[in-house]
Amino acid sequence: MTTSSSDTVRLIKKYPNRRLYDTQTSAYITLSDVKQLVLDADVFKVVDAKSGEDLTRSILLQIILEEETGGVPMFSANMLSQIIRFYGHAMQGVMGSFLEKNMQAFMEIQDRMAEQSKGLYGNQFGPETWAQFMSLQAPVLQNMMTNYVDQSKNLFVQMQDQMQDQTRSMFSVFPFVPPGGSDSGKK
Repeated sequence: MTTSSSDTVRLIKKYPNRRLYDTQTSAYITLSDVKQLVLDADVFKVVDAKSGEDLTRSILLQIILEEETGGVPMFSANMLSQIIRFYGHAMQGVMGSFLEKNMQAFMEIQDRMAEQSKGLYGNQFGPETWAQFMSLQAPVLQNMMTNYVDQSKNLFVQMQDQMQDQTRSMFSVFPFVPPGGSDSGKK
């Protein structure tokens, strides 16, 4: 598949028969082909052929579902449950942004490690050697990510405490009666 330029969006139409049509290649494609577009960092958009509705997210979720059910899943049942619990929650928007920023940070760390290894070893590592090296580094990466998450959690808790303190001081001028603190209903 050809890589599209960054200023053009590759259009893929989804027909009622659930088939995907790539308008750039004028051919029907599969979810595996769409996955390859993602891996190639091609910019694309999937739309309903009839209504024009943007279906890109649902197609990406289908690809994730296929990946999760075949092979080694990335998400534990507990993590998926936690994500589901955030839907409709006041923190839903914050959680989405948090996950996106953490994914971006993880990708930047991965890119830096790859660049540093090229600087040390040049291009003498093939894909198999790199995969073997990374599997040996998994405990180190896991520890580094755990420390990062712990630091993020601590910063978030501190931010939450500061917000609560600011809210208390802001609303302290109003004559609110704490719940259960009024004697007017008692006889």
